Amino acid sequence: MLSLLKLLKIILLSALLTALCFTLGCSKDNTDEEFTITLRLSHVFNVNEELAQSIELVAQRINEKTNGSVRVLTYPGAQIAAYKDGVEMVVRGAHFISVEDPSYVGDYVPEFTALVGPMLYNNFDEYMELIKTPLVQGWVNKLEDKGIKVLSLQYIFGFRNLITDRVITTPEDLDGLKLRSPGSNLFIQTINAMGANATPLPWGETFSALQQGVVDGLEGSEFTNLGTKVYETGKKNVAFTNHFLGTCGVYISTEVWAKIPEKYQLIIAHEFEYEAEKMINKLKRKHAQVIKDLQAQGVQFNDIDREAFEARTISLYDGKLPGVTVEMYDQIQAELVKIRAKAAQ
Repeated sequence: MLSLLKLLKIILLSALLTALCFTLGCSKDNTDEEFTITLRLSHVFNVNEELAQSIELVAQRINEKTNGSVRVLTYPGAQIAAYKDGVEMVVRGAHFISVEDPSYVGDYVPEFTALVGPMLYNNFDEYMELIKTPLVQGWVNKLEDKGIKVLSLQYIFGFRNLITDRVITTPEDLDGLKLRSPGSNLFIQTINAMGANATPLPWGETFSALQQGVVDGLEGSEFTNLGTKVYETGKKNVAFTNHFLGTCGVYISTEVWAKIPEKYQLIIAHEFEYEAEKMINKLKRKHAQVIKDLQAQGVQFNDIDREAFEARTISLYDGKLPGVTVEMYDQIQAELVKIRAKAAQ
């Protein structure tokens, strides 16, 4: 009889503690601990490039800090879906992270094509300040309506310049030249407007195309030039066109993001932002040395008639890029005026 009374007391006490815990909001939610997800992350960069190494660190830390609940598997060099196909995977709701130039999400919200349009920025900081503004954050919200969650917009990998075997100073110097470009409409239209003939090719086919004369050059950053040894193709002249600020966004499906517990969302978002800022600072420090290293390989650099190239490319903001308008360009310029004025104080 005593044992039965003890048993009843234990049951009543257990029920009381459970009810009390629930009332105080301290009930344990097992959902987070049982949650696991594997995300495949794709980008086009070579493993020797700064951005690829940065992304690898992010993946490792997310795996560690979530105790394996969120596994990020990286696929550099466009091993799996990349460019438009990568962003499309995100929109379809795949367990996928796309790291691409913002112009590819510009297919869904055209303002992002304008954001990375030609001849806009003088330095990294201008872009970094611009993406924090209510203007650009409003565009980020528009992307979410299309099913795309932005984890970062600031994976800068340097200004993009023309890499050929001749000195380019004016648009006329590009007459007849075929330049490799990504498949982005923005890149194709810009290179054509600058005076060359854009030839869209996957990155994996670029070196053979250069060696076989299918294209006469390409455009890219000094970090890409050095990291992938573009100079070994014999294209050893770089024109400082700075026609694009090379930057990538990091995108995931809003549906997939909503499945991830908040505590893991915070870890993922933090790691991408933290490593992006760290990489930018590293690029600023290393750029001068990268130039010297390329010069040691016989690469020569020259300045251009920037006004002439700006005159050629500004027309792209007036109907030549789908969905992009002069109003978007004017909005960006208005914000840049404020950013530059603040920086000059």
